[in-house]
Amino acid sequence: MDSLNLLLDGFGAAITPANLLFAAIGVVLGTAIGVLPGIGPAMAVALLLPVTYGLDPTGSFIMFAGIYYGGMFGGAITSILLNTPGESAAVVTAIEGHPMAKKGRGAQALAASAIGNFIGALAGTILLVLLAPTIANLAVDIGAQDYFAVMLLAFIAVTSVLGSSRLRGFASLLIGLTLGLIGLDQLTGQQRLTFGSLELADGVDVVIVAVALFAVGESLWVAAHLRRTKDKPIPVGTPWLGKSDLRRSWRPWLRGPVIGFPFGSIPAGGAEIPTFLSYAAEKRLAKHDEFGKGAIEGVAGPEATASASASGTLTTMLTLGLPTTATAAVMLAAFQQFGIQPGPLLFERESALVWTLIASLFIGTVLLLVLNLPLAPIWAKLLRIPRPYLYAGILFFASVGAYAVGGDITDLLLLFVIGLIGFGMRRYGLPILPAVIGVILGPSAELQMRRALQISDGDLIGLVNSPFAITVYAVVALILLWPLIRKLVGNRTKEHAA
Repeated sequence: MDSLNLLLDGFGAAITPANLLFAAIGVVLGTAIGVLPGIGPAMAVALLLPVTYGLDPTGSFIMFAGIYYGGMFGGAITSILLNTPGESAAVVTAIEGHPMAKKGRGAQALAASAIGNFIGALAGTILLVLLAPTIANLAVDIGAQDYFAVMLLAFIAVTSVLGSSRLRGFASLLIGLTLGLIGLDQLTGQQRLTFGSLELADGVDVVIVAVALFAVGESLWVAAHLRRTKDKPIPVGTPWLGKSDLRRSWRPWLRGPVIGFPFGSIPAGGAEIPTFLSYAAEKRLAKHDEFGKGAIEGVAGPEATASASASGTLTTMLTLGLPTTATAAVMLAAFQQFGIQPGPLLFERESALVWTLIASLFIGTVLLLVLNLPLAPIWAKLLRIPRPYLYAGILFFASVGAYAVGGDITDLLLLFVIGLIGFGMRRYGLPILPAVIGVILGPSAELQMRRALQISDGDLIGLVNSPFAITVYAVVALILLWPLIRKLVGNRTKEHAA
């Protein structure tokens, strides 16, 4: 009941004219950035992060809520129309969405995606309201060794499920952890990896790292592979669903949140796994053989799953301070830029802000549906912008944003140096998310580990002296050993079959 009262207070703050305007601007900007080729919600939030520097925290996070959900829908538009997923979670949408577009049913695919996003986000946000305070209360009793174990789980889980190999995932994580070490030691005050530069003593701003790895790295990669052939835009038409489409879509829309929210709440790589599971489930339950040729269920289910997964990710980020996706990592950077640290005490110390943010999530989902169903043809026209102009604009925007962080030319140099690292990571197949997670969680993980060791006088048993930590380490061991276990089980199955 307390949560309901706090949520109603949050709605009272969120529905003021100024905050409604922030929500609408966030939805439009998020969709506009997310709809461009190769740009997902993480890059949309990273690019627009500097825009909020002059706003108060409440207005900023209301805008970010709109940008977050708008960016997710924008990535789906790109997947459907151009077969170019803005992020890995949108890959599944392209499997059925693009064949629908090629058959002249792009409007129906976009509508199924928009409604799926609405239902998934609505259901996921309701679960966030119901579960987040309970999780936060339980997390208050978690000690330093428990936090370190959970952060280690986040590192291992994210690096294990992303990229073409575990080795590349851990290499990316190592890059992020190294960047996170730059600056002053949090306990001793000693300089680390600053090379005698006073400008680096405060460390590298997370905003600069996120914008560099996502925006600059992607722009350089596209420029290196730019083709002179022009993409032919696909006509969209009127985005309305017929009775047959609705009859085939409503069950996938409802099944999506059941799959998406739990996976979004755990450090398991975000929406990639649940969207594939949703697609597999819809394909198995379908009573026709249209899958692979443009089945609307293959758009409706995964899109609802992805949005619900985003809500689950926010639950973990707000209550534990653990970002499990790239977008959540950038959102965490947004909290930190205002001096706010998500975690168990957030709901006590910043209660008004948190519940206003949650209320704005509901408002953002409604605005997203109302604005983007009729605007779908306009978003399609944005794809006609020549790619050289598009990515030149992104580089300009990224440079202005990086300079605005501290007004120092060193930040611009760091932006492009780290951007070159991001380009190299794409060249050698290293996923970006583990690096971003490493930069943000690395210093916190180090601090919690050292606190736990100080409490135990340097004895390593201090890292595993609680039932919670032992349970988490068991999960870590299972994740690391799972490929070997699966291989052994497969070999025994083959022997018995022979």
